[in-house]
Amino acid sequence: MTSDAAIRARFQVIWPGFSLDIDLDLPGRGVTALFGHSGSGKTTLLRCLAGLERQSIGLLNFKGEVWQDNARGICRPTYRRPLGYVFQEASLFPHLSVRKNLDYGRKRVNGGHKVSLDHAVELLDIGRLLDRMPDRLSGGERQRVAIARALATSPELLLMDEPLAALDMKRRNEILPYLERLHDELEIPVFYVSHAPDEIARLADHVVLLAEGRVVAAGGLREILARLDLPTAFAEDAGVVIEAVVADHDETYHLTRLDFPGGSVAVARRPEAIGRRLRFRVHARDVSLALARAEGTSILNLLPATVVEVADADTPAHVLVRLDAGGTPLIARITRRSHAHLGVTPDKAMWAQIKAVALLA
Repeated sequence: MTSDAAIRARFQVIWPGFSLDIDLDLPGRGVTALFGHSGSGKTTLLRCLAGLERQSIGLLNFKGEVWQDNARGICRPTYRRPLGYVFQEASLFPHLSVRKNLDYGRKRVNGGHKVSLDHAVELLDIGRLLDRMPDRLSGGERQRVAIARALATSPELLLMDEPLAALDMKRRNEILPYLERLHDELEIPVFYVSHAPDEIARLADHVVLLAEGRVVAAGGLREILARLDLPTAFAEDAGVVIEAVVADHDETYHLTRLDFPGGSVAVARRPEAIGRRLRFRVHARDVSLALARAEGTSILNLLPATVVEVADADTPAHVLVRLDAGGTPLIARITRRSHAHLGVTPDKAMWAQIKAVALLA
């Protein structure tokens, strides 16, 4: 196995009315999102990785170490797996201060400290909270402490089970930047359960799409989001994620130009310095198509592109069109009438008109 595919997971779980049956080679670094609707098996798979699902049978090889192999009678208990687990609810000890909650996590470390407690506190920006009791924290603060406590165990693997699900939109938006810091600054592989496409687009490097206990698709984030055979998974949230570089600032019109393979887009003025890498999302519903470059339009972002594939959308009135814009995939959601009128077929040269860009930062 290479460092990019260093986790081998094969699990079967059978319950009345539900079964999980997966066979995966998973990345040994970055954020892998376990995505799917409620009841798809996301949390069950996470519990199997943690050794918490007693009915699981199968194999788990983590970077050359066998954590489970039922055929050989091996099943390392959870407390002997070097992992951290963050639940939907923070589950802090209510009788302990933040500092003592963190100390509890630190005392579980058997080997060397891969993440120092000071580093965890700094990453989650909870230094001012150390002497508070859990009932004096907001929901977002409690969850940041819970993540820091998981990191204080110096895990080799971090498991996160919908850590933002119990938070309102304001608190979710507060905590997302801290999760991005974990992604950028730590080399610990993370498995992140979510049913929210916006979280996946913002945080993930890889995606495992689950439905009814089975793997529907697995691969890199951009590859999975650009596929047209998965429309029911994303529906109205269908779209692509693009990595770009801040190329220029237009102080006259308060715009920033982002460059990427295949072109550039203009967005409202960003604070980041030139050269900074950013991730943005383009929803299929915000892409229209034209046979020629439009003149006299308010749409700023026009890209030459070639049609790759056309597929049915989740409604009979629309189709999804996958495009190649100089090596960068795009998806457009257009009506069947427009599809017929424009003669949209594979290999046809067209212009993609991007009506909106969502910066994921």
